[in-house]
Parts: sequence; C-alpha cells; structure tokens
Amino acid sequence: MKELFTPFSLYKKRARLIAILWTLLVFTVCLMPAKDIPEINVPLIDKWVHFLLFGAFAFFCLCSRPSKSFLFLFLIFVFSVFYGWLIETLQGAFPFLGRTYELMDIVADGIGGFIGITVFYFLFRYFEKRNVKS
Repeated sequence: MKELFTPFSLYKKRARLIAILWTLLVFTVCLMPAKDIPEINVPLIDKWVHFLLFGAFAFFCLCSRPSKSFLFLFLIFVFSVFYGWLIETLQGAFPFLGRTYELMDIVADGIGGFIGITVFYFLFRYFEKRNVKS
C-alpha cells in the first residue's frame, strides 16, 4: 500500500483509471433524477453523500498523481469545489431532474475535498518517513 503514496508508484495507471471512473460516478449520481433516489431518513444525508463523494474524488485524484506540493494540493481542492459547483449548476439548469442548485452542497463538496486531500497528505508523509527509515 505504501507504494501508492510515492511519486514513483507502480499503481498510477490503475489509480488514474479509478479516479476517472469515480469522477464519472459522481457526475452520474449527482445528476440522477430525484425520483430515482431512494428516500433515507437520516438528517443531512444529502450533505454527507456530497462530503464522501468529493472526499474520495480528491483522494483518488491525488493517488493518480502522488504529490505533496502545496500548489498541486491547492489545485485539486479548487478543482473539487469547481466540479461541485458545475454539478450544482447543471442540477439547477435542468428542472426536469427534480434537483435544485444548493450552495450548501458546494460547501459540503469543498469540505469533503479538503478532508480527502488532508488524508492523502498525511498518508503520503507517513509512508515517506517510513521509506526513509527503511
């Protein structure tokens, strides 16, 4: 597993494929018609789903191109927020989906992206330090 978090990872191609598939999954799930989404009685479930989807999105993007560069991590964060905004804009633009534009979904996307980046960063640093000691 530690190889996943190095710039010389042998798993970058697989990680890239997973990141692309996850990006498509997020797009598909977020643009599903509201009537096709099962009703779950959990407070703020919609926000939790956005949080998890975009946390994994940022994490998988970083696994496909491992880096601890602040600029790159920041760009992934910006891209997470932009992707969330784009999806919300599309939801608002197509009323026949039964979905609406919600600013708090974009906030949840951004928080999820930030947490995904943070988890990746600490795993990267942890395995980097372990490799140096070995």
